[in-house]
Amino acid sequence: MSKLDKAALGEPDTAAPSVPDDVFLSVRDLRIHFDTDDGLVKSVDGVSFDVRKGKTLGIVGESGSGKSVTSLGVMGLHRSARAHVSGEVWLDGQELIGADPDDVRRLRGRKMAMIFQDPLSAMHPYYSVGHQIVEAYRVHNDVSKKVARQRAIEMLDRVGIPEPAKRVDGYPHEFSGGMRQRAMIAMALVNNPELLIADEPTTALDVTVQAQILDLIHDLQKEFGSAVIMITHDLGVVAEMADDLLVMYGGRCVERGPAEDVFSEPRHPYTWGLLGSMPRLDREETDRLIPIKGAPPSLINLPSGCAFNPRCPYADVPKDNVTRTVRPELTEVGGSHWAACHMTQEQRERIWTEEIAPKL
Repeated sequence: MSKLDKAALGEPDTAAPSVPDDVFLSVRDLRIHFDTDDGLVKSVDGVSFDVRKGKTLGIVGESGSGKSVTSLGVMGLHRSARAHVSGEVWLDGQELIGADPDDVRRLRGRKMAMIFQDPLSAMHPYYSVGHQIVEAYRVHNDVSKKVARQRAIEMLDRVGIPEPAKRVDGYPHEFSGGMRQRAMIAMALVNNPELLIADEPTTALDVTVQAQILDLIHDLQKEFGSAVIMITHDLGVVAEMADDLLVMYGGRCVERGPAEDVFSEPRHPYTWGLLGSMPRLDREETDRLIPIKGAPPSLINLPSGCAFNPRCPYADVPKDNVTRTVRPELTEVGGSHWAACHMTQEQRERIWTEEIAPKL
């Protein structure tokens, strides 16, 4: 229930959750559902996580798992009559779900910013790249167009665009895919935001440009000390970038924890599947990837019980058919490592050690 709902009911506002001082973003039980002609789409259904200052959270999962909808919810971009958003999003101690839309709008670009998946569609084709960066800067800073233009040139130079004083007047269609992505990063960082959300920042880029973009985000994060959310389906990206990892399936978190722990000792069959389907340089050329059988579930008609059960090769390991009747909750499996699976810790450890790890 949002703060606005509680106010309407005469209930007191929820106080900020008790989180460590270095946590800049705290998301609690975020739910984002959409009314459609076919039914209620539960795109995000009870997701919680923290992002620390200067650290990177990787959010991974197949297409349709709820990754991008989660990020747009944090940014406050689900403000339509068909969207039902609940839960809590605390940004530096300020709750956003129940906040005034104008207050959230003032935070976007200044305190939090987003690199969108497709910069060609995210940037306006009618205006030059420099004009759009200038406008993003002047919204939050009372400066002249001349000062803002110089700031835009500095940012284009900082993200590695050659001849920035000339390219600042170019249009998005005149930039290559990698250069457009760099320009999008420049626009996102022009106001030195403390939270940066990168939604599939390397999609459709060749591998050399991908590496350059990831290095750029990492370098700028160190320079500005930003908290970063990296959304991707590529586990190779998060293995290089992320400090913490959140695995999503069917609109819910199925595993989360320190990236090193999730990679070295994953505790959910879906995470095993993602790791098995990831190309590895240390594999023999003749080794085949191990795909996850089946297709992601419909977010309108999720399977009962564990949403992953129709695709899980270990669905019959727990007794009494519990996998198909009871939805598992996140439980701690060690330290700050959590997983949502009906199998016991011993069963998962045995399967990982004896069956899964030797194949990876």
